Amino acid sequence: MFDAFERMVAFRYLRARKGERFVSIIAVFSLIGIALGVATLIIVMSVMNGFREELLTRILGLNGHLGVHAADRTPLSDWVALTERLRAAPGVVSATPIVEGQVLFTSEAGGATGGIARGIRPEDLRARRIIAENIRAGSLEEFRGEDAIVIGTRLAFRLGLAVGDRITLVSPQGRATVIGTIPRLRAFRVVALFEVGMHEYDSAFVFLPMAAAQSYFQIGDAAHQIEVFLADPTRPRAAHAAIRAAAGMPVRILDWQELNSSFFAAVQVQRNVMFLILTLIILVAAFNIVSSLIMLVKDKGRDIAVLRTMGATRGAILRIFLLAGASIGVAGTAIGFALGLLFCAHIEEIRQLVQSLSGTELFSPEVYYLTQLPAVVDPVDVAQAVGMGLVLSFLATIYPAWRAARTDPVVMLRHE
Repeated sequence: MFDAFERMVAFRYLRARKGERFVSIIAVFSLIGIALGVATLIIVMSVMNGFREELLTRILGLNGHLGVHAADRTPLSDWVALTERLRAAPGVVSATPIVEGQVLFTSEAGGATGGIARGIRPEDLRARRIIAENIRAGSLEEFRGEDAIVIGTRLAFRLGLAVGDRITLVSPQGRATVIGTIPRLRAFRVVALFEVGMHEYDSAFVFLPMAAAQSYFQIGDAAHQIEVFLADPTRPRAAHAAIRAAAGMPVRILDWQELNSSFFAAVQVQRNVMFLILTLIILVAAFNIVSSLIMLVKDKGRDIAVLRTMGATRGAILRIFLLAGASIGVAGTAIGFALGLLFCAHIEEIRQLVQSLSGTELFSPEVYYLTQLPAVVDPVDVAQAVGMGLVLSFLATIYPAWRAARTDPVVMLRHE
């Protein structure tokens, strides 16, 4: 497409010479702008992808893909048989009965906070990998009987608890007396501490053996819901019909998309807005390419006229300035591509370094839910960022190159 002569002239015009340094400086800043725009776009999109994927992994790891409840909102008395029927449904990986209620946590060390107490069978908790593989102290082998409890590390820190200490659960649904309702209190022994890496769960969730939870919440031999894990969690609504058929009774089904729809919709909107805003950075850098090439055409007016008189066609002049401008865009995009991938590969180390140097917390778990800054590089997002940089760079060169090709050598030499 470009012959050797055109490449030689284009790259010679990009090198700074005496009296032309200002044009070269603008070209350098254009290259830096393109590089930073592409790199920032890749980094931000990767962080948004990682944020969504990490949240989804933890939410779906700790909670079922579907929750099966009684249609009349009462506890499920036939929960053992129902669990077995649901496990046999097509597309179902496992089904776990759950007893759940809101409580207040207190300890002898002082402090109180609210959260969720979940009753689960010991074998089901040990099979839940996100808990079993993230035990930081104690052991799930002690999770049995009427006195055991497993809590998150952040809840333990907040209440000053360790393995072997006792935590008191206070339920607002107490027993009625002549002087009013008295809250139900009961102390449990901490047998293990877990840390799944999501602040909301590590600070507000506890697990009790199934029998202990049934006794504490006074529901008898029943369960509040059956958590169902699917082979394909991305399409939970497609499994509703099979679940209803397998249940053999009227049930109410809530899937993770319904329960977290507003949250993930907000994440998606934020992701789209960030993509639009960061694309403007590349657009501004592209305008810098336009201005630098227009100035280059103006400065090289006499050279263009000489080339035309020596036999260079308008097409050759057009290709020379297209190549000069495109070189800036391609080089900037390539640098941004490499910089963005390198940053994503070491993003947590970079965060820790900046955090230690500045003395400030850059990624608060209380605000962002996660304890580490995630980054998942999506090839589609990277291709979009690189494509955006290349397309805008090429578009930015069209007008200046066309203007150079339209230069009249007679008029230009006469003014000289």
